[in-house]
Amino acid sequence: MADFPDVLLHVVTGKGGTGKTTVAASLALALASRGRTVLLCEVEGRQGIAQLFDVPPLPYEERLVARASEHGHGDVYALAIDPESALLEYLAMYYRLGRAGRALDRFGVIEFATTIAPGVRDVLLTGKVYEAARRNSRNKGARSYDAIVLDAPPTGRIAQFLNVNNELAGLARMGPIKSQADTVTTLLRSKQTAVHLVTVLEEMPVQETVDGIAELRAANLPVGGVVVNMIRPQDLDEEARKSLVAGTVDGDTLTSILRGVGVDADTALVGTLLDEGRAHAERRELEDSQRALIDALDVPTYELPRLPGGADLAGLYDLAAGLCEGGLA
Repeated sequence: MADFPDVLLHVVTGKGGTGKTTVAASLALALASRGRTVLLCEVEGRQGIAQLFDVPPLPYEERLVARASEHGHGDVYALAIDPESALLEYLAMYYRLGRAGRALDRFGVIEFATTIAPGVRDVLLTGKVYEAARRNSRNKGARSYDAIVLDAPPTGRIAQFLNVNNELAGLARMGPIKSQADTVTTLLRSKQTAVHLVTVLEEMPVQETVDGIAELRAANLPVGGVVVNMIRPQDLDEEARKSLVAGTVDGDTLTSILRGVGVDADTALVGTLLDEGRAHAERRELEDSQRALIDALDVPTYELPRLPGGADLAGLYDLAAGLCEGGLA
């Protein structure tokens, strides 16, 4: 049973380097494996989704990038949202500025508007996601989605990015943009949305996760789960770890064990192995302390392993299976 069965919009954020985009892509595949049609969106212009799925750079157009199984159970579509294209679509939709809107783009007016008013930029980006979420009741003939996964900006900016209504308070107090911000905010603060945070077991990402959850809650934005990514294999039991950290491992005993299995162990090799073992044990102690901080957050937590060969399509499917088993999807 999934932990978020009623959620339509899954927002995925995380500090840079934690594998945020990889987790977002894996979550989209996991949701699709349940037989759902899923839209995976990115808003940072990095084309990270295209790289993960090994497809050409995504245009401002929904493209099929993966099927959850060979039997076609669930599809993943992807969309790269950029503010300029979103504004052109907005002008065409609400002001019927077709050619006129493209003319404004040629004159650089759209770039100017989205640069000087970052609040407007975020409303346009989130507004496109809102349009896809509400499409089944508004746009006849267009593809509707059972779930949407948003690869969102990093944790340090996520509350500001999602809190679009407050961002526009000093820019637009009435009119269609203010109205759109209000409707987007209603979705983002509803039970149909969950904001998931990705971290690794290191001090800075974990602290940013703690701070991010506090900011989201202060803004009345719904916190989902925490995905602890890139978990290393647990090769040592607690007793071995303590001995290595304390420096009480007997080098002579280790030498005898190695020679007993045919390894020509000398003093230098044994010393190197003990140093590496101590570093691993100390790393495990640090990870345990960070895991305790995450456990204290009182939110659902999911762990994903480090992929030995890096993130490729096969690895995404493995991570997706892990998210299904863990209950996130």
